[in-house]
Order: sequence, then structure tokens, then C-alpha cells
Amino acid sequence: MRPRAAALASAAALLLAATATLGAAPGASRPLPDRMADTGGGTQLITAQAARTGSTTGTVTWWDRRGGRWVKSGTAAARFGANGLTEGGSRKQGSNTTPTGLFRLPYAFGIKSAPSGTDYPYRRVTKNSWWCQDNDSRSYNRWTQPRPAHCRAAESEHLITYDAQYAHALVIGFNYDRPVRGRGAGIFLHVGGATAGCVSVPGDAMRRILRWAEQGRRPHMAIGTASGATAITRY
Repeated sequence: MRPRAAALASAAALLLAATATLGAAPGASRPLPDRMADTGGGTQLITAQAARTGSTTGTVTWWDRRGGRWVKSGTAAARFGANGLTEGGSRKQGSNTTPTGLFRLPYAFGIKSAPSGTDYPYRRVTKNSWWCQDNDSRSYNRWTQPRPAHCRAAESEHLITYDAQYAHALVIGFNYDRPVRGRGAGIFLHVGGATAGCVSVPGDAMRRILRWAEQGRRPHMAIGTASGATAITRY
């Protein structure tokens, strides 16, 4: 090959390599939290991501902020609502959908004792523990113990009856601080199986998350899809 032709071929190869690099998805190599609009301001984060709003399965990952970088600390298979996911701000109670958004995690609870090493605030479920989902009650979307007369049993969850799901759980702060009636109540990160709007992970993963979470590091949870209007990166 003549020198000029060789030089042109070399330049073309370099250009092709550069083009391939530039053509990669923006931020594809960056950790998911670095691509999000907000992570809650703390140094711990849980992400729950599904492929699309119609998905009922996905992945939960928990992250630590260390030395100015987000580092993956664990991951587990996840289940979402029976009817997939929906934008949290427009969700309807009884829709069997998991709300998307960024939420704080008020406290943990469980029928079983807190896993050894748990630092997070933890409430033990008793036979008198209920989660009020009655839209007409002053206790809407709150733990009640005992259940008040204004919160109908038929419109609430008797927590101790969910021995598998609520062996261990974290309250997700959806519709929690200023509850909107009809938007939904009792959204948790809990153990295994299909859900009516919560996020669930295997029991071992739930125990690992509770040992990992530290209240002083202000963990939040982001729920969303891989792309579109409910993309997790929007929250």
C-alpha cells in the first residue's frame, strides 16, 4: 500500500473508532443514580426498575455513596403490582399498580424480629397492628394499633395475617406525608411474591437491605421504568 493510502486508511480507522465511541448511549457506563434527576440528598439509595409500565418483574438494587461515587451494594429480582407500574401522582387506589417516583423510607417493620445488625427504626407487628386504607378515616395510610373505630377493618390490612410478605418490610413513603384520599395506601418494600402495588424481593434480599440501611444516611427509594414518561432517571 502506498504511504498516502496507508495514512488515509489509518485515519479512517481512527475516525470509525471515535464514531463508535460517540455513538454509545449517553451515560451508559455511569451508575444509575448518577443518571437520575434526584436521589433524595442522602448517601444511600434503593432503585426498583422495570422494563416498562406493563411489567410485573424487574430489579431492585441498593447503592452507597462513597468517595463522591455511587457504588452498587446489592441487587435482587423484584416483583411489582399485578397491573404493572403507573405515575405516582396520578395513581388510583385499588388499581393494583406500583407507583413510580422518588420516596423516603419512614421506618421498617415486621412480624419477625429485626434481622441481627439492623440499624433502621423497626416496629414489631402484633395481633393489634393494622394499616388503615379507609379513605374516610383520620388514620388513612397510617399504622394503627389498635385499629380505631373510624377505620373500617374491611378497608384495612391486618398486618399479622400476611405472615410471609410482612416477615420483614420497609414503609415506602408514597402518599404518606400529606395523604391524598383515593391515591393509595400501604405501599411497602416487602418479602416475595405478587403484589397489589408494593415492591417485593426474596426474603434473603429483604434481610440484607434492612441490615444495610442506616437512618443517618437518609436512604430513599426510586421506582420507575427503563425509559419513557415514568423513566427512573426522571425522578
